[in-house]
Amino acid sequence: MGEAWQACGLTREEYERLKKLLGREPNEVELGVIGALWSEHCSYKSSKVHLKKLPTKAPWVVQGPGENAGVVELDEKVWVAFKVESHNHPSYIEPFHGAATGVGGIIRDVLSMGARPVALADSLRFGEPSYRETKRISKGVVKGISFYGNCIGVPTVAGEVFFEAPYDTNPLVNAFCLGVLPAGRMMRARGTAEGQVLFLIGSATGRDGVHGAVMASGEFGEDAQEKRPSVQIGDPYFGKKLLEAVLEIVERNLAVGLQDLGAAGLAGAASELAHKSGMGVELFLERVPLREEGMTPYEILLSESQERMLVVAEEDKVEELKKIARFWHLHGEVVGRLTGDGYFRAYYAGKPVAELPVSVIVEGAPVLERPVREPEYLKELRAFKQEELPQPPLKEVLRKVLSSPNVASKAVVYEQYDYQVGTNTVVVPGFDAAVLRLKWPLKPRVKTEKGVAVSAEGNGRMVYLDPFEGAKLVVAEACRNLACVGARPLALTDCLNFGNPERPEVMWQFVKAVEGMAEACKALGVPVVSGNVSLYNETVKGGEVRSVYPTPVVVAVGLLEKAEDPTPGYLEGEAELYLVGDLESPSSVAGSEYLKTVHGKVAGEPPKVDLEKERKLIELLLELKRQELVVALHDVSVGGLAVALLEMLFPEELGAELELYREERPDFFLFSENPTRVVAGVLPEKSESFKELVESTGLGWMYLGRTVPEPVFKLYYNGEELLNEPVKELKRLWQEALKPYF
Repeated sequence: MGEAWQACGLTREEYERLKKLLGREPNEVELGVIGALWSEHCSYKSSKVHLKKLPTKAPWVVQGPGENAGVVELDEKVWVAFKVESHNHPSYIEPFHGAATGVGGIIRDVLSMGARPVALADSLRFGEPSYRETKRISKGVVKGISFYGNCIGVPTVAGEVFFEAPYDTNPLVNAFCLGVLPAGRMMRARGTAEGQVLFLIGSATGRDGVHGAVMASGEFGEDAQEKRPSVQIGDPYFGKKLLEAVLEIVERNLAVGLQDLGAAGLAGAASELAHKSGMGVELFLERVPLREEGMTPYEILLSESQERMLVVAEEDKVEELKKIARFWHLHGEVVGRLTGDGYFRAYYAGKPVAELPVSVIVEGAPVLERPVREPEYLKELRAFKQEELPQPPLKEVLRKVLSSPNVASKAVVYEQYDYQVGTNTVVVPGFDAAVLRLKWPLKPRVKTEKGVAVSAEGNGRMVYLDPFEGAKLVVAEACRNLACVGARPLALTDCLNFGNPERPEVMWQFVKAVEGMAEACKALGVPVVSGNVSLYNETVKGGEVRSVYPTPVVVAVGLLEKAEDPTPGYLEGEAELYLVGDLESPSSVAGSEYLKTVHGKVAGEPPKVDLEKERKLIELLLELKRQELVVALHDVSVGGLAVALLEMLFPEELGAELELYREERPDFFLFSENPTRVVAGVLPEKSESFKELVESTGLGWMYLGRTVPEPVFKLYYNGEELLNEPVKELKRLWQEALKPYF
């Protein structure tokens, strides 16, 4: 049996633990089920103990972690469900299908809450543009996302794209979905009574994705491409039919519960559903519709074929369920039922093939408190002194930073997505946060003027330099972005992407990042309502270990009182320009795009975020909007102040004349990525009221200059002219930089 347990991804210790729990040797099918459900991907055995540190509750939280997606209340009429998940490993092996099925899977997670999926976002990280595989992977991933989202008719409205060497052989593909549902009509992945049936609806089952969960729970070696059969194949047209069929089932009150078939396939869905229901389950595998001949019980149970859902229903609803399946040209069969004895039993042609306690499958995996150790690399990086950097000409610096892949316009990516399908996107990709109307045809029909905002953020470089402070920065920026468009942050979902947790240095990064996120979430009042942990984002080639930067990605969701009236992120005419927020902290270029692009360094201690000032800034931005004291707001983030100003000028190709007075070096002030700073556009006649309101909060303001009709970016620093650049030329550099890679 040794080879069998190893092939299923179990360690010797886990295999012995399983035998002890069962009091016998497991058979091959049982080993497959345990291997998948005890994998890191499904069991969270390395992360579970630390995730408890994150805040998960608030008066507006309807459903926190533990279901397929989190749910929060927007108002008394409308709730929203949302979650982000990773599809990193599959997207390296097969970029197009890996990314496409990541989108399909996250859509079904939200659908299983009884919500209509209405928006997608993605957080993408690829290797350096010069790396030989980056172009193939990045093009494939973006095509896969656009293919699935565009075909199924759910707009991709927000996201981020980064290029960095640590992601050369381990791209990160994190997909987010948001859905809306009438208040009070949420579904859960559970049944309520013994004898309720499990109705499998959707696509037929094939061999694609067998061992998918196990593959996602290990690092890559020389044989990565041989794992292609573990990557699922998605069909968005089938997905659209499934989406509409499931919503019809929910609206007609035919379902008791819903569960998506994702990792570990039918075995995972049925066992988790039974566990949440406090029951057992029996499956009849010969009833599962198949699309390949000769499939074994093992393959039927563990296939991760896409576009499948389990509906928990009363037996007298089966005929109606079958009619709906036939109407939408889907397969629909009763494949099991809930039992009262707490056992998972699978039968094939009348013969038992697996019999395991549900508790052993779902809770039996060891909960690990892995050793942690601070990485040695930090000592050298912390010794960095920015004042020792040479000072290149500012004109050269500006052009280099603007055209760097991480600052340049991402329009070449998001223009491949249909971000207006459904006509509910008010603020499109390319700004601090997307804004959406809530006018979907829900049943029962609901109407609200309110809108929802979405912002996806991650900064692996800052977290690499200081996991605790870097993670705080990520949460703070996501929430600040929402406030910049006029939305109050409500909650967030996270995707925690890290290397091999068996290495104490990686585990230390993970623990510190979670603690930093927890501190920021508590201070800003934003609970974490759902999420995903993706470990083993690491490749071993020729004895060399390549691990990704520790990359916690958060997607924050916020509420606008009026969807049709967001705060603009760009300037349309005459305005004075101010910097508001934490202006007392010295400007740091540690971890900045300026330091990497101009000086070729990733070093230093990231600027620390003052969470009390950050909370005050968010409240200030919302009040500035309410009192109509600003015409535009834009967060200072990647690229720094100079980039933020230009991004506000580019849409209308306005010019600006800036007069800055600081004791700091101009390159540090203009390109630092210090948190808690926002550029505000203010009409001259409202500037005094604006300043009074800022001062009343205890935050700082600084006059930067004003817009001018002539499209020139002119900057005086302590009285000396340092820049006089045509805006159209700078915009061209910014717009063209990424096109060769897509």
